[in-house]
Amino acid sequence: MKAVFLGVGEAFDENYSNNSIIVVSDKTKILLDAGYSVPQQLWKYNNDPEFLDAIYISHIHADHCFGLPAILMRMWEDGRKKDLTIICQKELNGLLEYAYSSFQEKFEYKIIYVEPGNMQFRDLSFSFQETIHTRENLAIKINNSIAYSGDGSPQEDSSFYKDLDLLILETYLCDQEKVGHSSIVSGIAFAEKNNVKCLALTHINRRLRKEGVKKINSKVKVIIPEPLDEWEK
Repeated sequence: MKAVFLGVGEAFDENYSNNSIIVVSDKTKILLDAGYSVPQQLWKYNNDPEFLDAIYISHIHADHCFGLPAILMRMWEDGRKKDLTIICQKELNGLLEYAYSSFQEKFEYKIIYVEPGNMQFRDLSFSFQETIHTRENLAIKINNSIAYSGDGSPQEDSSFYKDLDLLILETYLCDQEKVGHSSIVSGIAFAEKNNVKCLALTHINRRLRKEGVKKINSKVKVIIPEPLDEWEK
């Protein structure tokens, strides 16, 4: 199983696309979040309309979901036939109709909307837990191996993140806490506490990224991925 970092940026970064990951297993390819600057990155990586089996949207903020209509529309234009599962909160179901009214009835593929909950999808198991954010955001855990936070700080006393191979955590600032977000310092402490093997820091503030993140001392392996970097178990 591997994770491909399509985008690693925060909402308003002109150089880095919005936070978005593809998880690839033997039988499944799932996109985690689809913000407004993600579609071009996805198409650069793989423009096959049948490539994705599922899309997960962590929460309804523009930098995590507003790229979804473009992705779905291009799948249709390029001739997708197989069903696509979208795991999301039910409030998101009407986004495509709002963006491109009446087009879905022309699609030759079926969109299956599923609300988050413990589930098995092909060869992957999914579980979810709410983070501390400005609106409801659900972190996703895949095969008890990889977790992606979406936005927000993880619940401090949760066992959800224990012994992960990879934790992809949004860390907006270095050592300052911003409401609804983790920091690099608190994220590293959390990963150490939970015996995480590798911590990927994403969604870093654009000014902090330009200045350069100072050397990080940690008992955990810490990576700051660039677009299209890959992690593999």
